[in-house]
Amino acid sequence: MNIRILVMIILLLSLPELIQAQKPIMMFGDTTRLGRPFAKDPHVISFEGRYLMYYSVPGYTEKNGTAHGWGVGIAESHNLRNWKRIGEVNTDPEAEYESKGFAAPCALVIEGKVNLFYQTYGNGANDAICHAWSSDGIHFIRNKTNPIFHPDGNWNCGRAIDAEVIQFKGKYFLYYATRDPEFKIQMQGVAIAPGNTSFDRGDWTNLSSDGPMLKPELPWERDCIEAASVINKNGELYLFYAGGYNNAPQQIGVAKSTDGSHWTRLSDQPFLPNGKPGEWNSSESGHPHIFPNPEGDDYLFFQGNNDKGKTWFISNVKIGWEAERPVIIGN
Repeated sequence: MNIRILVMIILLLSLPELIQAQKPIMMFGDTTRLGRPFAKDPHVISFEGRYLMYYSVPGYTEKNGTAHGWGVGIAESHNLRNWKRIGEVNTDPEAEYESKGFAAPCALVIEGKVNLFYQTYGNGANDAICHAWSSDGIHFIRNKTNPIFHPDGNWNCGRAIDAEVIQFKGKYFLYYATRDPEFKIQMQGVAIAPGNTSFDRGDWTNLSSDGPMLKPELPWERDCIEAASVINKNGELYLFYAGGYNNAPQQIGVAKSTDGSHWTRLSDQPFLPNGKPGEWNSSESGHPHIFPNPEGDDYLFFQGNNDKGKTWFISNVKIGWEAERPVIIGN
């Protein structure tokens, strides 16, 4: 047999395996709202013997004309790989501030209750961070002082999105994204509340009144730094962040801090770049969530797609730590 023909046959027989190798072990997409996979902005917790993942689901309009804003879906897993949708965070008819939708969840388990931080959606410069709590992780009661935070300072437009909350050195740190007054550049800020806070509006002090905590500086970050996710390792904080707007492509970087306010990038290159042409995440690897798994290895959850945002999947990679630096050690 001709050698060239033999090589072609071997390649064709290997194609299914090659295609499969491009896909990660975990790929989750919620088809409930649009009929196609669409799940963004993951945040995972361990709660009552299972893992819960909160994520954004898109707005849509029913055939009868009824419009629904963005919302927060809930999925369940027992192994961090296989996920099953179990519902959505309930709406609240009295919460006028979120009547156009809400999204980008962050969940924190405190004294047996799930505290959910999220943003309003569709209000431009008036979008802000809100808080709710739940005893079962599914049904939530809104904080009566909502919205609990929006930034001051003339360097930003007043908007706050992409909440991340972590306890550090006896205080709670709230990381948020906002834009400049012209609504072009996305940047990161930080606020703090005392350790005994109820997360009410009056408890927060903006540490970024005079300027952003982080702003785009590297070529791959383009015009956007957003979606901060923070983990405490031996008394130091590591911040995983998204650089570049959605599908620009968006990619993931890492910075380090000893005080929660001042950060040093670990590299001038993305920690987790978008995929190569043809791969499932060729349009982006974005909106990270670093999950400190109490059962073992840490996991970095992130969103991706290869069709410029027609679909969105959530995946994860296992993270190890070498010489005080995160490294990807597998799926």
